[in-house]
Amino acid sequence: MSFGDPNNPYGQQPQQPPQAPYGQQPPVPPQGGQPGYGYPQQQPAAPQQPYGYPQQQAAPQPGYGYPQQGGYPQQGGMPGMPTGYASWGARVGATLIDGLIIGVLPMILYIIGIIVAASSASSTQSDINSCAPGDSQCVNDALNSTSSGAPVFALILFALAGLISLAGGIFLIVKEGSTGQTPGKKALNIRVVSEATGQPLGFGMALLRKICHAVDGPLCGLGYWWPLWDEKSQTFADKIVSSVVVKTQ
Repeated sequence: MSFGDPNNPYGQQPQQPPQAPYGQQPPVPPQGGQPGYGYPQQQPAAPQQPYGYPQQQAAPQPGYGYPQQGGYPQQGGMPGMPTGYASWGARVGATLIDGLIIGVLPMILYIIGIIVAASSASSTQSDINSCAPGDSQCVNDALNSTSSGAPVFALILFALAGLISLAGGIFLIVKEGSTGQTPGKKALNIRVVSEATGQPLGFGMALLRKICHAVDGPLCGLGYWWPLWDEKSQTFADKIVSSVVVKTQ
């Protein structure tokens, strides 16, 4: 006992650190706020999102039987997609509208050409009738006076009308191949698509479809009437190129 130690006024024995068992190293005292010797180490937990924070969810995977993108959905499909096959009346109406759009100007030119040609023929016939019987020179003069005038103008009108009709037909094929819709089909909310992919046919297949309409004409246009009772409302041309005409809304 020592009464002279200011740090131990009562004479208590100083505590000795615990001795490690024989053959073992003494534990290292914890430093820097780390857990002591033998304490299980814990990994820092991931920060939790605060209460009410919207949780991120994985994108849902399409289930079995879910319609895949690109195919043509059947009736009663997803909103915004085609809802069924176009009716026969809608197809006929679209054809009439397209015919009016590309056919009005050529028809006017054809009518003018016919009138000019008929007027020229009537004038020539009148001149011939005015010639004396057996006067071949008078007849030749009457024919020559009109052969280089009005009939040539009528032929020009016929040729121009034909070119306009051809350009209009190509325009319709381009529109139908690229978008599936001509102006008439767009007005009646229908379009032509591939039965396999549900996408527009492209120019080549759209042109082939137009050519294949030649098989719809025989037997009083049986192929054009076929959509009235066909399950997919297809003409013969549609069946050949595997196309369908569907509603867009």
